[in-house]
Amino acid sequence: MSKRDDLIAKYAGDLENKCGMKPDMKLLKAVTIACGPSIYNADASTVSSGDKKELDRVKKNFLMKKLGLADSPKLDEGIQACIDTYGRSNRNKYRAVMYYMLTKHFRKGSVFK
Repeated sequence: MSKRDDLIAKYAGDLENKCGMKPDMKLLKAVTIACGPSIYNADASTVSSGDKKELDRVKKNFLMKKLGLADSPKLDEGIQACIDTYGRSNRNKYRAVMYYMLTKHFRKGSVFK
């Protein structure tokens, strides 16, 4: 298995064990690939849920640019719902997992097909 495949397996484990959801592996792989090289960098591979600037970047760069959603309070609500699902006490919230959950939350899986 490649390093990316190992990471995808780790992300699938987080989705099952920490988030209580059965991942769509095809979508998870597509979202992980879309994250680019950031998944290999320890700092960039996670989302700091307590950092307002970081959450704004997720909103602007992923939700608005990548998924094509319009700016609204619903975007912030969706981010907070995903953080709650992941567990606020979990320190390592992997970017690919957060992006996967946001994609599912906003029903935008078609962006990755």
